[in-house]
Amino acid sequence: MAPSSVVVTIGKSSNISLVELNDSDTSVFLEKQKTASTKQFSWTLLLKAHRILCFFPWIAMGLSKTLVSIRKRIALADNGRDEVQYKERLIYKFIRVFLAISILGLCVEFIAYYQKWDLNFIHEFNPSEVKGLFHWSYMCWLSFRAEYLAPSIKMLSQLCVVLFMIQSTDRFILGLGCLYIKLRNIKPKIDEGYDIEDDSSFPMVLVQIPMCNEREVYQQSIASACQLDWPKDRILIQVLDDSSDELLQILIRNEVNSWRDKGVNIIYRHRLIRTGYKAGNLHSAMSCDYVKNYEFVAILDADFTPNPDFLMLTVPHFKGKPDVGLVQARWSFVNKDENLLTRLQNINLCFHFEVEQQVNSHFLSFFGFNGTAGVWRIKALEESGGWLERTTVEDMDIAVRAHLCGWKFIYVNDVKVLCELPESYEAYKKQQHRWHSGPMQLFRLCLPAILKSKISKWKKANLIFLFFLLRKLILPFYSFTLFCVILPLTMFIPEAELPLWVICYVPVTMSILNILPAPKAFPFLMPYLLFENTMSVTKFNAMVSGLFQLGSAYEWVVTKKTGRSSESDLLAFAERESKSDEKIQRRVSESGLEMLGKLKEQEAPVVAPKKKNRIYRKELALAFLLLTAATRSLLSAHGIHFYFLLFQGLSFLAVGLDLIGEQVE
Repeated sequence: MAPSSVVVTIGKSSNISLVELNDSDTSVFLEKQKTASTKQFSWTLLLKAHRILCFFPWIAMGLSKTLVSIRKRIALADNGRDEVQYKERLIYKFIRVFLAISILGLCVEFIAYYQKWDLNFIHEFNPSEVKGLFHWSYMCWLSFRAEYLAPSIKMLSQLCVVLFMIQSTDRFILGLGCLYIKLRNIKPKIDEGYDIEDDSSFPMVLVQIPMCNEREVYQQSIASACQLDWPKDRILIQVLDDSSDELLQILIRNEVNSWRDKGVNIIYRHRLIRTGYKAGNLHSAMSCDYVKNYEFVAILDADFTPNPDFLMLTVPHFKGKPDVGLVQARWSFVNKDENLLTRLQNINLCFHFEVEQQVNSHFLSFFGFNGTAGVWRIKALEESGGWLERTTVEDMDIAVRAHLCGWKFIYVNDVKVLCELPESYEAYKKQQHRWHSGPMQLFRLCLPAILKSKISKWKKANLIFLFFLLRKLILPFYSFTLFCVILPLTMFIPEAELPLWVICYVPVTMSILNILPAPKAFPFLMPYLLFENTMSVTKFNAMVSGLFQLGSAYEWVVTKKTGRSSESDLLAFAERESKSDEKIQRRVSESGLEMLGKLKEQEAPVVAPKKKNRIYRKELALAFLLLTAATRSLLSAHGIHFYFLLFQGLSFLAVGLDLIGEQVE
């Protein structure tokens, strides 16, 4: 007999649980439970669908805000004079045409992908398998690209890969040379110093400070030069002012007068006709009659603040070495951690000074003069022809001519001079354009002199093939061609696809080698690799303009300074400012009207200039080109090619929208 109910009783009165199930109610209970479960499942699906539907408007709103922000940035952009004529420039036209063809090709590839056609080449296809006119056209395109386009792209890519490997080998050999110097602890040594008690034992030294509209840094540069440890009667400081701002000229002249009143041997020079830029300024200063009384000249740009012992650590290297024409010190950067742009610049320049300059100095006794923070023997300058105004890299020009005359150079890595790095991409780009167009101008001018010179064949080969061609021409050529042209092109022509070691393993290895002199910058390894490829378009454009003597090759723009100082500079500046009342009283008698105008300017409320956004169209065009190629590589599942193109495209986009570094004022 089946019971009509089930009673379960637990013995403890405090815990009694009673469950009663009647046969007549069991089916109703189960039906209600099923109905409730169905409703709960339906509500769950509705909630998930609601969340999904809410996600799309959120994405659309985010994209809309991003596009509006980009449109505002473009509308408010100050493209500057150097960006106005972009449509007339050949490289920009080429990138735009390449981008248009790539977008058209991507649309075709999308159709082929969704039609499930083979995106790769089919050697033979049966006409009976053709699905319409469009399919037939697409199959013809596959045949054409495999038979005619792929071989030529392969040849160009192989040429660039060979150049890439040669340049990488050069970098690797430089690294081995630096390692050898470190392990052997090789450093330039001073054979004999000067008698501190006898001022007449010190040679006569001329210190030149060339500047042009350097409002932010003129005080600290003049102060650091005036505080150099050297007998006062054996040194003369020339402030070579090319400023076009009349008020700034007055301020600099008054600063010079204040130091002269303190007993410093310092003079102020201003050219009425500013020709030849920095080279013309230095040439004019060296033509003064009193220069013949001096044996050495130290050159310090306006943003360079040497330590007081700078001359004591550099000039003695000339003693007992009559064939030494130049002693170069290392640059140290006061704002290297200011932003991402300055960090990436610091990596490059650390490798340049720690590896390139040190190795070339030790093994060749020759390197490119850095234009500042160096001491020249005046006799070497005169025998080499002096400062010439024929290129925008007058420092490299005089170094090459001095090397051809047999003079030797010494690089002292332990002597560091503080200076600034460009903090905005605009300033950095203009600096790099001058640094890469000038060497090509110089190569055209110096090649006959190099071939006719009496130096050894090895030194001639080093100048022509390593110093100029490999490091100044080949590097920007293959970097731009291989990673910004060939790589995205191979995504649409997969028959010529680049191997992984070309786009990944070797570049990463070389980046690690470049970053070794600045080990604290290892977290920025990948941004450094991407940024170097991004800068290749600027360097390539500069190289072409210099090689073919285009108009932009002669552009000289003074790098914008911010006036950042080290702590010691700030303390010295504060000490000078505490005596400003005394200086003002002394200067009023000399130029009362000028000082009155200066005081009024200081008392007026300072309105901070608005920072302007800039748009760099070549970088933006390349960004969209690389992102288009990344989308195409995603269709074919190229793997690491997709990630490289994606991140490289995003880095070009960030630079093109001026999102790296500080914005200009």
